[in-house]
Amino acid sequence: MIRSIVIASGNAGKVREIRRALADLGADLVVREDLPEVVEDGATFAENARKKAVAVARFSGLWALADDSGLEVDALGGAPGVRSARWSGQGAAGNNARLLAELAGVPADARTARFRAVVTVAAPDGTLVAEAEGSCEGRIGFELRGSGGFGYDPLFVVPELGRTLAELGPDEKNSVSHRGKALRELRGPLTRALACII
Repeated sequence: MIRSIVIASGNAGKVREIRRALADLGADLVVREDLPEVVEDGATFAENARKKAVAVARFSGLWALADDSGLEVDALGGAPGVRSARWSGQGAAGNNARLLAELAGVPADARTARFRAVVTVAAPDGTLVAEAEGSCEGRIGFELRGSGGFGYDPLFVVPELGRTLAELGPDEKNSVSHRGKALRELRGPLTRALACII
Protein backbone atom coordinates (compact mmCIF):
# COMPACT_ATOMS: atom_id res chain seq x y z
CA MET A 1 0.00 0.00 0.00
CA ILE A 2 1.29 3.45 -0.92
CA ARG A 3 0.66 6.18 1.62
CA SER A 4 -0.41 9.55 0.21
CA ILE A 5 1.34 12.61 1.63
CA VAL A 6 0.01 16.06 0.81
CA ILE A 7 2.69 18.65 0.16
CA ALA A 8 1.43 21.63 2.15
CA SER A 9 2.76 24.33 -0.13
CA GLY A 10 1.56 26.50 -2.97
CA ASN A 11 5.15 27.30 -3.98
CA ALA A 12 5.81 25.44 -7.23
CA GLY A 13 9.58 25.61 -6.72
CA LYS A 14 9.38 24.00 -3.30
CA VAL A 15 7.00 21.32 -4.57
CA ARG A 16 9.44 20.39 -7.37
CA GLU A 17 12.35 20.14 -4.95
CA ILE A 18 10.40 18.06 -2.42
CA ARG A 19 9.14 15.66 -5.07
CA ARG A 20 12.61 15.26 -6.54
CA ALA A 21 14.26 14.64 -3.18
CA LEU A 22 11.67 12.11 -1.98
CA ALA A 23 10.76 10.47 -5.30
CA ASP A 24 11.88 7.01 -4.16
CA LEU A 25 10.32 7.17 -0.71
CA GLY A 26 7.46 4.84 -1.56
CA ALA A 27 4.77 7.45 -0.91
CA ASP A 28 2.50 9.32 -3.29
CA LEU A 29 3.40 12.99 -2.91
CA VAL A 30 0.30 14.92 -3.88
CA VAL A 31 -0.61 18.57 -4.37
CA ARG A 32 -4.13 19.82 -3.72
CA GLU A 33 -5.65 23.09 -4.81
CA ASP A 34 -8.25 23.22 -2.03
CA LEU A 35 -5.96 23.52 0.96
CA PRO A 36 -6.70 26.17 3.58
CA GLU A 37 -4.43 29.19 3.78
CA VAL A 38 -2.42 28.96 6.98
CA VAL A 39 -1.20 32.21 8.51
CA GLU A 40 2.54 31.88 9.07
CA ASP A 41 2.75 33.93 12.25
CA GLY A 42 5.22 31.74 14.17
CA ALA A 43 8.41 33.18 15.59
CA THR A 44 10.53 30.39 14.07
CA PHE A 45 10.65 28.28 10.92
CA ALA A 46 9.81 25.22 13.00
CA GLU A 47 6.67 26.81 14.44
CA ASN A 48 5.42 27.73 10.98
CA ALA A 49 6.22 24.33 9.46
CA ARG A 50 4.43 22.53 12.28
CA LYS A 51 1.41 24.80 12.06
CA LYS A 52 1.07 24.20 8.31
CA ALA A 53 1.58 20.44 8.54
CA VAL A 54 -0.98 20.02 11.32
CA ALA A 55 -3.61 22.25 9.66
CA VAL A 56 -3.31 20.56 6.25
CA ALA A 57 -3.26 17.04 7.73
CA ARG A 58 -6.43 17.66 9.71
CA PHE A 59 -8.15 19.34 6.75
CA SER A 60 -7.24 16.69 4.19
CA GLY A 61 -7.43 13.59 6.36
CA LEU A 62 -4.04 12.61 4.93
CA TRP A 63 -0.45 12.84 6.03
CA ALA A 64 0.96 16.29 5.29
CA LEU A 65 4.48 17.53 4.72
CA ALA A 66 5.20 21.21 5.28
CA ASP A 67 8.32 23.27 4.84
CA ASP A 68 9.18 26.67 6.21
CA SER A 69 12.40 28.28 5.20
CA GLY A 70 14.07 31.58 4.74
CA LEU A 71 17.17 33.69 4.44
CA GLU A 72 19.16 35.10 7.36
CA VAL A 73 21.61 37.88 6.50
CA ASP A 74 24.17 38.67 9.19
CA ALA A 75 24.61 42.32 8.23
CA LEU A 76 20.84 42.77 8.63
CA GLY A 77 20.66 41.19 12.07
CA GLY A 78 19.25 37.95 10.69
CA ALA A 79 16.57 39.57 8.52
CA PRO A 80 14.50 38.79 6.58
CA GLY A 81 14.26 35.48 8.50
CA VAL A 82 10.75 34.06 8.93
CA ARG A 83 9.40 36.96 6.85
CA SER A 84 11.57 36.07 3.84
CA ALA A 85 8.74 35.31 1.41
CA ARG A 86 6.77 38.47 2.23
CA TRP A 87 9.60 40.83 3.17
CA SER A 88 8.93 43.47 0.51
CA GLY A 89 5.28 42.70 -0.09
CA GLN A 90 6.12 42.59 -3.80
CA GLY A 91 7.12 38.99 -4.43
CA ALA A 92 10.53 37.59 -5.32
CA ALA A 93 11.58 40.48 -7.54
CA GLY A 94 10.72 42.99 -4.84
CA ASN A 95 12.45 40.94 -2.16
CA ASN A 96 15.66 40.73 -4.17
CA ALA A 97 15.55 44.45 -4.96
CA ARG A 98 15.10 45.26 -1.27
CA LEU A 99 17.95 42.94 -0.30
CA LEU A 100 20.34 44.63 -2.73
CA ALA A 101 19.23 48.06 -1.50
CA GLU A 102 19.63 47.14 2.17
CA LEU A 103 23.16 45.84 1.51
CA ALA A 104 24.29 48.75 -0.66
CA GLY A 105 27.84 49.64 0.36
CA VAL A 106 28.35 46.45 2.39
CA PRO A 107 31.59 44.75 1.25
CA ALA A 108 31.71 41.15 0.06
CA ASP A 109 33.27 39.75 3.24
CA ALA A 110 30.45 41.22 5.35
CA ARG A 111 27.64 39.85 3.19
CA THR A 112 27.52 36.46 4.91
CA ALA A 113 24.16 34.72 5.09
CA ARG A 114 22.47 31.38 5.36
CA PHE A 115 19.33 29.70 4.21
CA ARG A 116 17.49 27.66 6.85
CA ALA A 117 14.70 25.14 6.35
CA VAL A 118 12.55 23.03 8.63
CA VAL A 119 10.48 20.21 7.15
CA THR A 120 7.71 18.64 9.22
CA VAL A 121 5.26 15.78 8.65
CA ALA A 122 1.94 15.37 10.46
CA ALA A 123 -0.41 12.37 10.55
CA PRO A 124 -4.10 12.83 9.62
CA ASP A 125 -5.07 13.51 13.25
CA GLY A 126 -2.51 16.30 13.47
CA THR A 127 0.12 14.34 15.37
CA LEU A 128 3.65 15.40 14.39
CA VAL A 129 5.52 12.28 13.25
CA ALA A 130 8.77 13.54 11.71
CA GLU A 131 10.82 16.73 11.53
CA ALA A 132 14.23 17.76 10.25
CA GLU A 133 16.16 20.92 9.52
CA GLY A 134 18.97 21.98 7.26
CA SER A 135 21.05 25.06 6.53
CA CYS A 136 23.27 26.34 3.75
CA GLU A 137 25.98 28.92 4.40
CA GLY A 138 26.84 31.49 1.75
CA ARG A 139 26.99 35.17 0.96
CA ILE A 140 24.84 37.67 -0.86
CA GLY A 141 26.10 38.68 -4.28
CA PHE A 142 26.01 42.11 -5.86
CA GLU A 143 23.79 41.19 -8.79
CA LEU A 144 21.26 38.58 -9.85
CA ARG A 145 22.89 35.55 -11.49
CA GLY A 146 21.28 32.45 -12.94
CA SER A 147 17.84 31.51 -14.20
CA GLY A 148 17.15 28.44 -12.07
CA GLY A 149 15.73 28.15 -8.58
CA PHE A 150 13.40 30.76 -7.11
CA GLY A 151 13.18 33.41 -4.43
CA TYR A 152 16.57 34.71 -3.31
CA ASP A 153 18.50 31.99 -5.20
CA PRO A 154 19.93 34.39 -7.85
CA LEU A 155 21.64 36.42 -5.10
CA PHE A 156 22.80 33.59 -2.82
CA VAL A 157 26.37 32.57 -3.65
CA VAL A 158 27.65 29.20 -2.42
CA PRO A 159 31.33 30.03 -1.71
CA GLU A 160 32.80 26.59 -2.39
CA LEU A 161 31.12 26.53 -5.81
CA GLY A 162 31.50 30.20 -6.70
CA ARG A 163 27.97 30.15 -8.12
CA THR A 164 24.54 31.18 -6.96
CA LEU A 165 21.86 28.60 -6.18
CA ALA A 166 20.10 29.82 -9.33
CA GLU A 167 23.13 28.79 -11.40
CA LEU A 168 22.98 25.17 -10.21
CA GLY A 169 21.07 22.31 -11.78
CA PRO A 170 18.30 20.70 -9.72
CA ASP A 171 20.38 17.79 -8.42
CA GLU A 172 23.39 19.95 -7.62
CA LYS A 173 21.19 22.46 -5.80
CA ASN A 174 19.54 19.69 -3.76
CA SER A 175 22.97 18.39 -2.76
CA VAL A 176 23.96 21.68 -1.08
CA SER A 177 20.75 23.53 -0.29
CA HIS A 178 19.06 23.93 3.08
CA ARG A 179 15.93 22.20 1.87
CA GLY A 180 17.84 19.34 0.28
CA LYS A 181 19.73 18.75 3.54
CA ALA A 182 16.53 18.89 5.61
CA LEU A 183 14.76 16.44 3.31
CA ARG A 184 17.68 14.00 3.52
CA GLU A 185 17.55 14.23 7.31
CA LEU A 186 13.79 13.67 7.19
CA ARG A 187 14.04 10.41 5.26
CA GLY A 188 15.01 8.26 8.26
CA PRO A 189 12.29 9.33 10.70
CA LEU A 190 9.68 9.53 7.94
CA THR A 191 10.52 6.05 6.64
CA ARG A 192 10.23 4.65 10.17
CA ALA A 193 6.90 6.39 10.68
CA LEU A 194 5.56 5.07 7.36
CA ALA A 195 6.69 1.55 8.22
CA CYS A 196 4.50 1.59 11.33
CA ILE A 197 1.31 2.16 9.39
CA ILE A 198 1.79 0.57 5.98
